[in-house]
This record gives sequence, structure tokens and C-alpha cells, in this order.
Amino acid sequence: MNRLTETFATAKPILGMLHLAGESPAAKLVQAEEEARIMAGEGVDGLVVENYFGDADDVERVLDRLCGLGLGTKIGVNVLREDTRAFALAKRYPVSFIQVDSVAGHLPPEDDAVFAADFAARRVSVASLLLGGVRFKYQPVLSGRSEEEDVRLGALRCDGLVVTSDATGQPTDMDKVARFRAATGGTVPLLIGAGLTEANAAEQLIHADGAIVGSWFKHDHKDTGRVDAVHVARLMRAVRGLRSAA
Repeated sequence: MNRLTETFATAKPILGMLHLAGESPAAKLVQAEEEARIMAGEGVDGLVVENYFGDADDVERVLDRLCGLGLGTKIGVNVLREDTRAFALAKRYPVSFIQVDSVAGHLPPEDDAVFAADFAARRVSVASLLLGGVRFKYQPVLSGRSEEEDVRLGALRCDGLVVTSDATGQPTDMDKVARFRAATGGTVPLLIGAGLTEANAAEQLIHADGAIVGSWFKHDHKDTGRVDAVHVARLMRAVRGLRSAA
């Protein structure tokens, strides 16, 4: 049993994004709670609190609120551009998992060694599951290594790899998932990081061990929208069908 399975105790866990939209910190908090309740109520396995529209302080405010609600779903965190803050929050709150958009490939060799040492020290300082990206959407590729080498290195730095194509909402390339699986020899769980829908869930989750869903849960299927209970329910119904058929 790997750490992904240990953390979520279900096959093919689905993690929903809380992008922290809103005109003010108070509005962000209200919307995040509403969206968290919708996703938890429809059976989403984990919630990723991310400063996509907010900042790191918004992330902490939302974490503080959600961790006291007893929603019955795992709480995770992704502090964009500030990984150190994510690890610090995981020490103060019952954070089940941390997502980091890039754990390998995004830095030139002279900077990667320092990053690797610092990142390893932070990783052992928390008990949270660690999900990391390699060749992740919007991240630069500066390592000078092959994709296979970056994937193998990334797999050593986290408990699961998150795979995307090039943009938010864009379906994840299944050939890329297959390459990542081959590079790691199937030893590390792979999660779809973008573009999962109720229509492609069967095809994508055959090849992956879970998924992170953001845009598809929104009322207009765009990252700027609000989470819609109908969209969440329909995707989770498809996922439960896949689980029962496995």
C-alpha cells in the first residue's frame, strides 16, 4: 500500500480545488466555505486550498476555518510560489497533503542542488502526503535533463506525481502519463492534474491513480467560476461507477 492509498483509503481519490476567488478576504472565506461544503457533501475525497486568486494569508484563513468544520474530507494545501509557507502551515494545521507544482525540472543545475537539499529537509519535517509536479503546466523546463530523468528525480522527492498538459482545463495527455509511468516503473502514484471531466474520467482514470479537479467543478467550467453542486455530483457519480467496476 502506498501513501496515497493510506491517506485517502479509497481507489482513485478525487481532490477538488478551492481557488480562493472573491473581492475581499472575507468574501474569499465565505466562498471557500460554501464550495468546500458542496464538494465534501458530494463525496470529493480531498480539498486543495490554493492561492490561485488569493494570497498565502488567505490560504491560512481558509485552512483555519475548514479545519474546524468537520467536513469529513481530507484538507490539503498548495501555496503557489511559496512552498515554504505550505510546509509551515502543515505544521500548524491538520493538513493531510501538500501539493507543490514543481519538484524537479524547473531549475538550472546550479540551483537544483540547493533546492533539493532544502526541500528534503522540509519534507521530513511534516507528516503530510506530498504531491509534486514535473513538467507541470506553466512551469519552465531549465534542468538540462531529459523528461525521463526529471521524472525519476521528481519521484524521489515526493509521494505522488501530478501530471498535466500545458494549461488549466486542458485535458492531460495520456501519452505523457504513460511516459511518467514507464519512467518510474509504476512505483509512484500518478494523479491527473488538469482537464478531468465526467466524459473522460473513465479513459483517464484507467491510467492514473487519482485526479485533482478545478475548472470542471465550476458553473461555467472555467477557473474564474463558482463551484456548482450539479457538476460535482455528476463527476463523482462517474468516479464511483469506475471504482465499483474495478
